[in-house]
Amino acid sequence: MGVAARLSAPQALVLWAALGAAAHIGPAPDPEDWWSYKENLQGNFVPGPPFWGLVNAAWSLCAVGKRQSPVDVELKRVLYDPFLPPLRLSTGGEKLRGTLYNTGRHVSFLPASHPVVNVSGGPLLYSHRLSELRLLFGARDGAGSEHQINHQGFSAEVQLIHFNQELYGNLSAASRGPNGLAILSLFVNVAGSSNPFLSRLLNRDTITRISYKNDAYFLQDLSLELLFPESFGFITYQGSLSTPPCSETVTWILIDRALNITSLQMHSLRLLSQNPPSQIFQSLSGNGRPLQPLAHRALRGNRDPRHPERRCRGPNYRLHVDGGSHGR
Repeated sequence: MGVAARLSAPQALVLWAALGAAAHIGPAPDPEDWWSYKENLQGNFVPGPPFWGLVNAAWSLCAVGKRQSPVDVELKRVLYDPFLPPLRLSTGGEKLRGTLYNTGRHVSFLPASHPVVNVSGGPLLYSHRLSELRLLFGARDGAGSEHQINHQGFSAEVQLIHFNQELYGNLSAASRGPNGLAILSLFVNVAGSSNPFLSRLLNRDTITRISYKNDAYFLQDLSLELLFPESFGFITYQGSLSTPPCSETVTWILIDRALNITSLQMHSLRLLSQNPPSQIFQSLSGNGRPLQPLAHRALRGNRDPRHPERRCRGPNYRLHVDGGSHGR
């Protein structure tokens, strides 16, 4: 069965009408960048998630893949794996610096080439290099994360995107090969306090510098280890990129203890525009892909679901940083 045959009749009608219109309106879109989280039928059509796998043959996995992300994690399906080692973060003992960027789809932090930040341990067989920190969030509290836990979403989700530096030279090559990518996800709630790392990104002086698409602001002296909770467990599964081309080469690691940001910080995020200042304001919020079927994929965790009352204690439930454990 062809991909188009999987669409409902209204979806197919919208797609073909919009593609016909797009062919007559303005210059042809860049095929590698022609996607959105919401279909835009006001003017030029930009395909949303239901159409990603149809408009570009290189993105066909978005429509027909069997290991797609994000997913809803039902804790009763998580298999306890006592042999999962703790996660390890290496920064060479240096502070992180890089560029905070409004991509028009996400708030993205792109680290500088030095220092190199690596993550290993957990389910990872190789060392993976940090390529991007991405922030996704919703228009209302409690809905904005891509992944869900027991059918419950979170206000935001921070994704740390890494590529396997032992097997591949860059993110693009790694996304096409086995054991290529690792993404660590941390969930975010709105509360009275704020995570210290996220506070550096979301304070008023910083976040107002990236109000519009393509705005960028350089940051330095960041301590990435402060992004992580003092103690936590994690759940891992094999999935895909949640953006085109939806490559199924990702080991996802979901941190099971949520972070906090304040309501003011969340409001500041929702005031960011996905458009340049010359165009009508459209909030960057709602920048996540819908849930995908988990099917028969395994979910593994380093906490025993038979004893949820037990707290995360000991070195296995701490982030190990440059040979030492992280604690505050």
